[in-house]
Amino acid sequence: MTTEELIRIEDLTKVYKNGEIEVAALRHIDLTINKGEYVAIMGASGSGKSTLMNILGCLDRPTEGYYYLEGVDVMEKSDDELSSVRNRKLGFVFQSFNLIPRTSALKNVELPMIYGRVRLEEREERAFALLEQVGLADRADHMPNELSGGQKQRVAIARALANNPPIILADEPTGNLDSQSSVEIMEIFSKLNRESGNTVIVVTHERDIAEYTDRIITFRDGKILNDECLRSNPSPSEGTGLNDEGEVSACL
Repeated sequence: MTTEELIRIEDLTKVYKNGEIEVAALRHIDLTINKGEYVAIMGASGSGKSTLMNILGCLDRPTEGYYYLEGVDVMEKSDDELSSVRNRKLGFVFQSFNLIPRTSALKNVELPMIYGRVRLEEREERAFALLEQVGLADRADHMPNELSGGQKQRVAIARALANNPPIILADEPTGNLDSQSSVEIMEIFSKLNRESGNTVIVVTHERDIAEYTDRIITFRDGKILNDECLRSNPSPSEGTGLNDEGEVSACL
């Protein structure tokens, strides 16, 4: 089966310094994620999973090592170039939703398209279509404080899709939600992966949430402890990575 590599990191290390104290959040990570994969990055607080997500999202840079996105060394790019990468290739979903409080759901979804210089009529049309896609067309004019937690996260997902990015990065997307809303959000991610072909990467500390994905990469103390394939990805992609023992994991 042919594969198309999307993300590759090599010997990646991230060290934070506080005076003379150094803390290694990531330690010599090697990992490959291919186009169309549905991946969970799991681990306890302090395991390194959120640090990795920030680097994958071009929000932070590693201390050492390499990060290639679609074959391009991301770390050689300037801050302005990284901003462009985030706008065109990456859609972000956060635990705290990060919606603008006094702005309607529709206008929140439009925001990335404003930065992308999409004209007004096209922005409004696409934003409404995305809200419809996540089941919130009837809430388009509502403010965030008029929405439930699950509805806010649906708006956040619609916003993440605004510029049609190939990659969705979701950092603890169910952390502030009840069980039913969590199921609904993870089903939306599953549908995006299966039907739209988005590569979806979810950071979570909950095993039951991680099990919605096809592949679980578990971190501990800044290293990959395990890289587990739960099911074959129906798209023509393969995920490969090394766990802490140097073993290869693949979802075929």
